[in-house]
Formats: sequence, structure tokens, C-alpha cells
Amino acid sequence: LTVALGQIGNFLAYTAVPTVLVTPLGALGVPFGSILASYLLKEKLNILGKLGCLLSCAGSVVLIIHSPKSEGVTTQAELEEKLTNPVFVGYLCIVLLMLLLLIFWIAPAHGPTNIMVYISICSLLGSFTVPSTKGIGLAAQDIFHNNPSSQRALYLCLVLLAVLGCSIIIQFRYINKALECFDSSVFGAIYYVVFTTLVLLASAILFREWSNVGVVDFLGMACGFTTVSIGIVLIQVFKEFNFNIGDLNKPNMKTD
Repeated sequence: LTVALGQIGNFLAYTAVPTVLVTPLGALGVPFGSILASYLLKEKLNILGKLGCLLSCAGSVVLIIHSPKSEGVTTQAELEEKLTNPVFVGYLCIVLLMLLLLIFWIAPAHGPTNIMVYISICSLLGSFTVPSTKGIGLAAQDIFHNNPSSQRALYLCLVLLAVLGCSIIIQFRYINKALECFDSSVFGAIYYVVFTTLVLLASAILFREWSNVGVVDFLGMACGFTTVSIGIVLIQVFKEFNFNIGDLNKPNMKTD
């Protein structure tokens, strides 16, 4: 139930605010989950995990401050124009070619031994998942209106739903394969960074949300994203690292 509610919240967020803000902030589930687990499930949260939670929250605040202040695409007509843009179509062709190479040639041979193979497949599919989710929200606004564009909006929504469903199914398959072969903490940290980077690239090409972002805001968002990424790595990768602040006060006993 909570996962379903979370996905509904993500869907509503993508229709309301820029993708460049929603996607990185999805990482806040990691520090909040770690904090709740430490109190409710009595899981140990070391000093590096606490530092990671602090960095994730601080980076998220920076992202919110410097995020784009207006939407690049707000109507179905604008969405259709962006989807047929030659630059975005070319980008999708490159992504499809890379996915075919990874799924049919590289993954069978190197997937179980190289973590970046499965991460690359799932992250590249994010180029379809997040823009499709945002597009469905925009098209759905015109479906129930009694005007000539409502029929086109329905067709567009169905196509985007099919793309979204296929990409999610394939992502689940390769995420499960990755978790069978690699440590979930390492996979989760690397996957967040690569997935978010590629989703932001796809959204920037499609929705052009960066067009009105100044140099200061761009650098601020880059710093915020880097800070969040470092926080996620500290929480996920070093959660089994047995170190506490009290260890610094222990005397160093040397034996001759």
C-alpha cells in the first residue's frame, strides 16, 4: 500500500513540477527509510549513515532553492511538438540502439560479472519511464474535455501507457537479475546516480527545463545533486561499516 501511494505521489509530482526537481528528490526515501528503520526496527545506523542522511537532506534543500521556477511544457500541443522534435527523436534512436546491444549481446556475456551492465539497461529505460509519466499527466488533462483534441489526447495517453508499462517490466526484470548477482547496497547507490543522470538528460532534451536556468542556479543544482549522491553512497555502501563516534575516544593500546 505504501509503495503504491508513493508511486501515485511521484506521478502527481511529475505533472506539477519540473522533472529536474522531482527525480533527484526521490532519493529522500533512502535517508528517511534508514532513520525509521533505526528507530522502529532497531537497525544500526552508524556515524557515516547519519552523515549521509544529513548530506542528502542538505543537498535536497539546495536543489529546491535552485530548481527551475516554471514548467517548460504545460499543454498537450506543446508535448506533441516536443515528442516529434528531431533532437529528441535522434536521442531515442541512440538509446534504443544501446539497449538492443546491452540486452541481446552484452548482458548475456558480461551481466553477471559487471554491475554496470544491468545498471545501464535500467537507467537507459528511465529515458522512457519518467518522460512517459509526465506526458501521461499532461495528456490526461485533455481526455475528458469535449473538444477535438480530446481524441488525440486519448491516443497519445494510450501510447505513452504502453511505453511506460514495457519499460517498467523490463526494468523490474533486470533489477531482479542485478540483485541476484550483486550487493543491493552497492547496486542501489550506483543505480540512483546513473538513473538520475540519464533521466535528467532525457528530460532536458524533451522538455528543455534547463533553458531558463542561469549559471548560478545550474551550479547550485549540480552541487545539490552531487551532495545528495554522496549522501546516498554513505548510507548504502557503508551501512555495514562498524564505526561510531565513540571509537575516537578509545585509547590506542600498543603492544611491543
